[in-house]
Amino acid sequence: MADTEKGKRGAAAGPHAMLRFLRIAPRKVRLVADHVRGMRVGEALALLKFTPQAAAKPLAKLLRSAVANADQKGGHVDVDVLFVKTLTVDGGPKMRRFMARAMGRAFRIEKRTSHIYVELGTPR
Repeated sequence: MADTEKGKRGAAAGPHAMLRFLRIAPRKVRLVADHVRGMRVGEALALLKFTPQAAAKPLAKLLRSAVANADQKGGHVDVDVLFVKTLTVDGGPKMRRFMARAMGRAFRIEKRTSHIYVELGTPR
């Protein structure tokens, strides 16, 4: 996994942003991310605004951060034509908790976290 992350953050990568240790399970974040992948940024933000899932707010904030990075670093990048080129949701560390069960037993509960990487691109 370290090799792929290096490749993502290389010098050739376009405007991007990363969110780490989001306290929502990756499975739930991927449901929202699948709708947004490949969309233009304006359309994606409009869709996320009216999406009821909890993962929509952090994804919208991350998308706005990537747009701000494109505006700040890119120089001559037209923000209106940007689209979501890459959007990956990976699993982060799991917080382990224990829940009391019958007859003195304890079951392990895993509270999952997510790492999200978004890269924007311009159509050619």
